[in-house]
This record gives sequence, structure tokens and C-alpha cells, in this order.
Amino acid sequence: MPDTGAAGPLPLVAVPGMLCDARLWHDVDFPEGHAVHHVPLVRPDLGSLAEDVLDSVAGPFVLVGLSLGAIVGFEVLRRAPERVAGLCLMATNAAAPRPAQYAAWREMDELIAAGRFTDAVERTLPDMFPDRNPTPAAARRYRAMAHAVGDRAARAQLAAQATRTDAGDVLRTVRRPTVVLAGAGDALCPPAFHRTIARAVPGARLTVLPDSGHLVPWQRPDAVSAALRELVTAAASTTSADAGS
Repeated sequence: MPDTGAAGPLPLVAVPGMLCDARLWHDVDFPEGHAVHHVPLVRPDLGSLAEDVLDSVAGPFVLVGLSLGAIVGFEVLRRAPERVAGLCLMATNAAAPRPAQYAAWREMDELIAAGRFTDAVERTLPDMFPDRNPTPAAARRYRAMAHAVGDRAARAQLAAQATRTDAGDVLRTVRRPTVVLAGAGDALCPPAFHRTIARAVPGARLTVLPDSGHLVPWQRPDAVSAALRELVTAAASTTSADAGS
């Protein structure tokens, strides 16, 4: 039987990364009996994206975020921490952007604005995979997802990235079950970033996954599925305890 709280099984809200959509989670076995809501990243600032997450479901939920999706989750925590019953954060970075990142995002935006979205996708492709060396099939899969997201949403995502701030303050206030998943071969968000997050969140559990790069749900769907099953159990228990106190 699925875990139940006072209002039934907790829903999950899945938020993807840049140039990703619901296909990112295709290989993940979400916990049975729990509704899953997918939130696209189509607005140009973190505040608006956080409101999209909060509007996607009523009541408490488990937030599952990858990369920019997890960063949106940090903003959700700032705005409505009482709504978040559990957190799964993967392939992400809680630090404020560095000057080199701002420059790279501006360059990428200019490339897309000039009608070279395909070139922009190709620039991002190697960093999605361990050793920056995807198989031809994996590269085709990523290209198909990125092109489905499209140039307009990509530019909004780049703008949203530029509204990031350091999330350490909000992470230290989290009192909900939290799992942090890092790809051992993630060139964009290496395990060190995730150790910082796990140290900030009281009681967070960090798992570094071998044979994974940035797209953890594609490269290690087994580990993501197992982590989510454990997380919803812990989140339901915490939510029920809060309701009874």
C-alpha cells in the first residue's frame, strides 16, 4: 500500500533542468499511488517558476528537482516552506552564480537570439554525460528533448538562471526529509556541490552515483526510483507526526 498522510498519499512535483522536460523522468519508477505533477520551466525568473510549482498542486508535496529545477525548489522553500514535505535534489548547485556563468549565459542567449539554437544545444550536450562522451543513442535522445523544449523556453531558462542567489541560508532552515543525489561524473555540478548542500540541510542524505553524469534520472533511474520510495515514506511519516502534534 502507498504511504498515506491525513489527506492521502503525498503528491510529487517534478521540476526538470534546463533544456529538459517531463521526458527527463521517463525511466524513473515514481512511487506507486502518488500523483506526479510535471512543471515546465517557461518563465524568466525564479520567483515566477516557484509560483508555478506552488500552483501545480494543493497542500503539501514532495519536490523532486534536477539542476535548475532544484534551484527553483530553493526558491519554493523561501516562499512556502510549510508546503514542502520532502526534497529530492540532484545535479545542482546552491551557490550564487559566478561571473563566468553570467557571461556564458549571455553568450548562449545571444547565440539563440541569432537563430542558432541547434548550435546552443550542441554546446550543452557533452556536459550532460559522464566523461563528456555520450553514446550516439544518448546524444539523439538529449537532442530530441532539448529541441522539444525549444528556443523560447531556453531563453527564459537562461534569464531565470541569472536571478539565482546563494541558497545556503534557506537550506539551513529545512526540517524535512531530504535526499541529495550527485553523479560522480557530473562535469557541470560535481559531487563537491552536493556535499555542500547535504552539509547545509540537517539530516540530509547524500548519495554519489557512479556511472552518472548530469542527467541522473536517465543514467541511474534505479537509484532515483529507490531514493524516491524511501523519501515519500519518510515524508509521509513526518507529515503525519506534524498533523498529530
